[in-house]
Amino acid sequence: MQLSDFDFELPEALIAQFPPEVRGNSRLLHVDGLNCHDDHFSQLIHYLRAGDVLVFNDTRVLKARLFGQKLSGGQVEVLVERVLDSQQVLAHVRASKSPKPGSRLLLEGRWEAEMVERQNELFRLRFSGDTPVLDILDASGKLPLPPYITRTPDAPDDERYQTVYARHQGAVAAPTAGLHFTDAQLDALRGHGVELAFVTLHVGAGTFQPVRVDNIAEHRMHSEIYHVPDDTVAAIARAHAQGRQVTAVGTTSLRALESAARSGSLLAGQGETDIFITPGYRFRVVDRLLTNFHLPKSTLMMLVSAFAGLQPIRAAYQHAIAGQYRFFSYGDAMLLEKAASA
Repeated sequence: MQLSDFDFELPEALIAQFPPEVRGNSRLLHVDGLNCHDDHFSQLIHYLRAGDVLVFNDTRVLKARLFGQKLSGGQVEVLVERVLDSQQVLAHVRASKSPKPGSRLLLEGRWEAEMVERQNELFRLRFSGDTPVLDILDASGKLPLPPYITRTPDAPDDERYQTVYARHQGAVAAPTAGLHFTDAQLDALRGHGVELAFVTLHVGAGTFQPVRVDNIAEHRMHSEIYHVPDDTVAAIARAHAQGRQVTAVGTTSLRALESAARSGSLLAGQGETDIFITPGYRFRVVDRLLTNFHLPKSTLMMLVSAFAGLQPIRAAYQHAIAGQYRFFSYGDAMLLEKAASA
């Protein structure tokens, strides 16, 4: 398939620059084949039955952006992609001239780091002193809002660009389908008999990288760390044994589950995944997908097209644009039914 198969024209005014005033006050588009039904996110519970499983990604977004300068001169911007240990990170570094091994950086006026080596497009940095990296980021880092949000992050983003169930630090971007949920709604779902299960996938900055090849088969995905616990595997096995449905909350939850099932059976454990899901993929675990609207020509457009069908996704996006839905991270949601061919 060609990159142009996943393109669409989006009015810039539909890109949500702010979250809704109240968390969860979002629209929900239910997509079942070529049928689209407009709803509200508060009504999600009515699409679920007792015994169904919702699978959430409980990663927590790091304050991953740091600004500073090379000690030899020149401004730098660091975006931490992955924390390696208490003193080292892999990071994207923007500077007029890329730092060489041995170069030293002074970040946010107080933290010194050495560029150890380059690993493809990333730089391995080692921070000096005894302060752990996570503490440095928490004290001085800036929240890395996506590039299509064109304003500077402010204090409310520190809360609203995290899910209410975020636990494990390590993501550079939020699992945005989960941003709609409130604690009250999670309690209501439990009371309805829906089982809530969790995976962790630390979303990397590569999720925003454009696809630069026309033939999508030539694209190479970035790698991300994931973990699927034993109790999540057990919950999914129970649901499927009872004829119930498993709904992935977000593409990151889906990618973690499908990565853990590459052997044919869903297995608990931790690993790295560069799974690239495109039309023709056969899904092993997930029956439904709750997701936000995605960028044109992106790998996530390819994933949702694989899940719901290319023509249904095209129709759904046309419907959403005509209906003035809000797009991307702070935008509205879709509940996708899986295509029979998927």
